[in-house]
Amino acid sequence: MRRIHFIELHEQPWFPPTLRNEITDALQCGSEILKAYAPVSGLLQRALDATRSCSIVDICSGSGGPWLNLSQELRGDTAVYRIWLTDKFPNIAAIENVKAASANRIDFFPSSVDAMKVSVELNGFRTMFSSFHHFPPAQARAILQNAVDARQGIGIFEITGRTASAFGMMFLWFLTPFVFTPFIRPFRWSRLLFTYVLPIIPLVLLFDGLVSCLRTYRTQELRELIEQLAANEYRWEIGERSGIFGSLPVTYLIGYPRGRT
Repeated sequence: MRRIHFIELHEQPWFPPTLRNEITDALQCGSEILKAYAPVSGLLQRALDATRSCSIVDICSGSGGPWLNLSQELRGDTAVYRIWLTDKFPNIAAIENVKAASANRIDFFPSSVDAMKVSVELNGFRTMFSSFHHFPPAQARAILQNAVDARQGIGIFEITGRTASAFGMMFLWFLTPFVFTPFIRPFRWSRLLFTYVLPIIPLVLLFDGLVSCLRTYRTQELRELIEQLAANEYRWEIGERSGIFGSLPVTYLIGYPRGRT
């Protein structure tokens, strides 16, 4: 199946910001409860050790993604990692909640951050969880090249894929807001309204989840992206790691300067 770059609703500029925050809150809660990215914590730890970086800059963070769990699993040799969350449309209230729950291990950059032009203020190993597929090939290469030009490591991780099992999982994902919504903080009556009365949140999650599967890069396509980079001095690792959902692997791309090993 060819990669199809159709639109995801919640990432569009015209999508209501309040509803966008509700969507990213639901995604963050599901990722936290299911610990979907726990299988790649070892890969990420190894890359951080290789770069000797104590700072992590997460791009397209939404409401915090998997970092509340991952931050507890990662251990630096000399210091606790400082984790910065960033986004083009930062969900400030949700990220402040994650910051407090992490005992301030996690912080956030309040201004909008373009994944293709990360601010020079943000130094550290870059990560993207469930977001690289948002970008067509030219923009995806620009994200990678920007990290290379800044001499920063980068890790891309995706749980979606262009497989029958991944598409099937999206229909199960549609049901998760009906279960998880009462546990999402901060509490909002609007979240209950748009989940149980007018199920806009579950329907958008289903639609965007299916589109995410169509957009996700396969390992060979990731190799083709890095082959076009000006990054001869970088070490790259591409593959799949068995996920918690059995047949649904986590696809990853990790790169960092060879001189830092």
